[in-house]
Amino acid sequence: MKRLLRVKEYELITCNQDYQAKYACLPLEAFSELENFIRAGVWEDSDEDILQFLKLGYRKGIGPVISVNNYVGLIQLKSGYQIEILPKISFGGEEDRDGTRTKRIFIGMLKGMLDIPGKLSWDASLQIERMPLCEIFISLYLQKVDALLRCGLKSAYLRQEDNLHYFKGKLLVSEHLRQNIVHKERFYTTYEEYHINRPENQILKATLLKLQKISDSAQNLKKIRQQLMAFGQVEASVHYQKDFAKVVIDRSTQAYKGLMRWSYVFLLDKSFTGFSGEVTAKALLFPMERVFEAYMAKEIRRKFSQAGWEVSIQDTGYYLFDTPQKFALRPDLVIEGKDGRTIIMDTKWKRLNATRRNYGIAQGDMYQMYAYAKKYRANEVWLLYPLEDELKETEPISYQSDDGVRVSVYFVDVAHIQESLEELLKFVG
Repeated sequence: MKRLLRVKEYELITCNQDYQAKYACLPLEAFSELENFIRAGVWEDSDEDILQFLKLGYRKGIGPVISVNNYVGLIQLKSGYQIEILPKISFGGEEDRDGTRTKRIFIGMLKGMLDIPGKLSWDASLQIERMPLCEIFISLYLQKVDALLRCGLKSAYLRQEDNLHYFKGKLLVSEHLRQNIVHKERFYTTYEEYHINRPENQILKATLLKLQKISDSAQNLKKIRQQLMAFGQVEASVHYQKDFAKVVIDRSTQAYKGLMRWSYVFLLDKSFTGFSGEVTAKALLFPMERVFEAYMAKEIRRKFSQAGWEVSIQDTGYYLFDTPQKFALRPDLVIEGKDGRTIIMDTKWKRLNATRRNYGIAQGDMYQMYAYAKKYRANEVWLLYPLEDELKETEPISYQSDDGVRVSVYFVDVAHIQESLEELLKFVG
């Protein structure tokens, strides 16, 4: 059984065993390995510093500590220690000690970001509260493979070369003369064959074989063995990067799109972020800002569309400056009603606090909302933040400028998302 530490966003990790009742605690060796992971990590194609999200610090009387901010998922160290990082979600004062509710909500939030199947059928025997995140991710991947297999693996015309006893396709003269100077009855030819042994299926088989080695779950291992039977005529990919370069996603292969992304993560030990580290066996980290943004976009579009609103996600219709066109504006949601009303909504995965000035709302966020209101000639603008326990009784907050721009702040109850969005719809209506 892999050693496991579960921690939530903004919590501290220490190696001081005297404080294990108060903080998440790692053995000194694993703590040092995590420190090395943070120091060695780099962000690919990004100027962001990893120390903004996994912060090294020191507490008097405790010693070195690590705080986790804004990124959730799984870090598995080479020693085999797994560190699960779960999002901080308000349950109205109720505790979620084993992380069961948090995990279920988190997986639901990931649907909007990672093209996960809409219906997740958690069998009671899976005991999700006891499953590490790694096993949950594997289970999600296997569900996507199941969905693909129900539709059937795609075939393609593949170029083949072979020394046959009959003529087929096109004769490769130089190779034919080299190999068949004695065997006059054979023909060395190249031809095309319609077959399922295409790069996409080779990658899937290689991923299943790797997950078979990684997983400790009896249910996942059983599912993998069943699925591998469907890949009997497929050769497993060996040169991963080369085969990923051959992948073609078009109208006929849309079902492979999400699977290729997951396979890339599993096969190449990559993350869903631009992060890479040299000292980890695995790092599946998700930026909660993007997860929350995608989740809210999906849920708001569904809820508001049912009520007759037209919802656009990540609209790019305007620039801050028009001559020349520079600094594109990209609000998360542009919502238009039949009555001509235009409403802008933007989501922020930030922790607000009633005791802080302006609840801790960043001045830059308000400047951004003001620009949206002006350029889109919006009737109103809404900023959506996750609900905190101390704000659960707080009504939406509104700010209005003397030139008519109104920005409202709404606290989304992620644990009860449908009820919370119903309430938001009433406020907007």
